[in-house]
Amino acid sequence: MFHMERKTMILAVLYVILPLLDVLCYAEENLRAGATRLDCVRATEQCLKEQACSTKYRTMRQCVAGGKESNFSMVAGQEAKDECRSAMDALKQSPLYNCRCKRGMKKEKNCLRIYWGIYQTLQGNDFLEDSPYEPVNSRLSDIFRLAPIIGEPAVARENNCLNAAKACNLNDTCKKYRSAYISPCTSRVSTAEVCNKRKCHKALRQFFDKVPPKHSYGMLFCSCPLSDQTACSERRRQTIVPVCSYEEKQKPNCLELQASCKTNYICRSRLADFFVNCQPEPRSLSGCLKENYADCLLAYSGLIGTSMTPNYLRSPKISVSPYCDCSNSGNNKDECDKFTEFFTENTCLRNAIQAFGNGTDVGVWQPMSPVQTTTSTTTPYQRTRERNPNTIDNTINTDPGIYQFCGKNFIVNNCVEEQVEQKKSVVILKCW
Repeated sequence: MFHMERKTMILAVLYVILPLLDVLCYAEENLRAGATRLDCVRATEQCLKEQACSTKYRTMRQCVAGGKESNFSMVAGQEAKDECRSAMDALKQSPLYNCRCKRGMKKEKNCLRIYWGIYQTLQGNDFLEDSPYEPVNSRLSDIFRLAPIIGEPAVARENNCLNAAKACNLNDTCKKYRSAYISPCTSRVSTAEVCNKRKCHKALRQFFDKVPPKHSYGMLFCSCPLSDQTACSERRRQTIVPVCSYEEKQKPNCLELQASCKTNYICRSRLADFFVNCQPEPRSLSGCLKENYADCLLAYSGLIGTSMTPNYLRSPKISVSPYCDCSNSGNNKDECDKFTEFFTENTCLRNAIQAFGNGTDVGVWQPMSPVQTTTSTTTPYQRTRERNPNTIDNTINTDPGIYQFCGKNFIVNNCVEEQVEQKKSVVILKCW
């Protein structure tokens, strides 16, 4: 009897300790990789200085020069195919093969162009694409300690989304970049065009790349009191000025929007990052395969300002979606539904948003069933998977009930935000 209890106790301890050891080992693995890894721009510069690497790199570029659909089966002749494989095998030993990019870096687009040129994967399946971005080791608790403006929805008595906007105006960086996106996102270009969408998107990306998360997340993921769900959640939905950044005259098909996104290096990269870091896992306590809410929120905010910009739906629960639907999907209806549900029914993302709004992180290392994953279209993150290098502005509808454009002012839920020229561009909130 004593031996049985002892064995049970040992098994229970191992059940708790082993997942934790796995996480610690993985964290150490990431730190080691990050310490030796160059961004793809610097890795290319280093490769081109070495004759052997430079020759193989130029050969590799010729192999994929046929376009994004290229792979080795399209290279004429077995000898040419072998030469391409030899070049890619040689580059595996160079810094290029392990390079990554940093979100918002100075030469981000060039870095991503190099990355995708090296790591072209089979087309048509974003779920199997790895993120080109360097992992960020962070937890939500690091943000919560700096974000006193966030309260628990169940006990909050104030509109935290309004408080977050006020807090942004008190921070020079947040105020600067918020003003910088409000202007292009609310300035009418012509009778037919409400705004310059390209400039609006670029300014929004800069806002979420440059502003500290305690302020940008405070506005985007703020919690709402039960007594004021409708007005508060609508204000949260209006954070990104959706009449310009989000809506279109007609909703495109989601698979067509996805295909369009993949033709742009930044959009493709941000989408791949979102699929990797917000992958749901029902057997996980957190609801996330990677057990990291902070990474998921960072990846979600990274999509804002791309053609795949998501936003909150007017729904009783927290649900987001790009501006698209699955009409006219034909035989691809199931695939389209699966794509949209990764946004609308994503428990990992929903839990991450709620955790931020609550001001609490999740204790993800409590005893739970081991999470076992397989390589499939629903599990993009495979940290032991070795890459296969051998495969190679519309006018916008306006809703007068939500936004009214009047010069440089715009009305949101009976609130007018006016840009006032002082020493810096300041946004003043006037409500009635």
